[in-house]
Amino acid sequence: MKISVSILDAVNRYEAVEKLNDTNISYIHIDVMDGKLVNNIQFQDMDEIREISKISKFPLQVHLMVEDASYYVSKFASLNIESITIHLNIKNDIHSVIKEIHNMGYLAGIAVSGEEDILKIIPYLKDIDMILVMSVVPGRGGQAFISNTSDKIRYLRNYIIKNHLSSVIEVDGGINDKTIKNIDGADIAVVGSYIIKASDYDKQIKSLEQ
Repeated sequence: MKISVSILDAVNRYEAVEKLNDTNISYIHIDVMDGKLVNNIQFQDMDEIREISKISKFPLQVHLMVEDASYYVSKFASLNIESITIHLNIKNDIHSVIKEIHNMGYLAGIAVSGEEDILKIIPYLKDIDMILVMSVVPGRGGQAFISNTSDKIRYLRNYIIKNHLSSVIEVDGGINDKTIKNIDGADIAVVGSYIIKASDYDKQIKSLEQ
């Protein structure tokens, strides 16, 4: 399983990225929030994201927790980004935003929030590269893992196999060395506080791999 590290709760995000460059993670996870789709505002400074894109040796995963996803997607051209993920309740046409992301050369994902029915994502699965299963309520770091996430992962994995799809499953929220066993079947784990708030990043990452 690949590890994507959310730097949302880092005291100094640039220093955190520099430290992560010395580990064997796969991605840096950027949580963009507009204060409308979720009750938080984060990563509204594009200069900050551009600088992180420059100094990170790992590609960025951009998670847009915003209402006007198209407006934000247009800002991310020519950066060290692998994927951009949107939510089902954006105000734009979802298929149009997926196409916009793909036209920029990035992978496109859709997030399913902890309280949302997993079936809502089914109409889009053939068009996206990744499903982001939220194992917490979107918008805040440091939350506890939602227990029924495991059922959603199993359902998605079976659906992907049965329908010969190539979408990967990513899980985000409340993941640590204990809860990671509950996301068996996922391809990528997004881990934030468990790594970022520790003094030894490498030690925490290795505990997840075990």
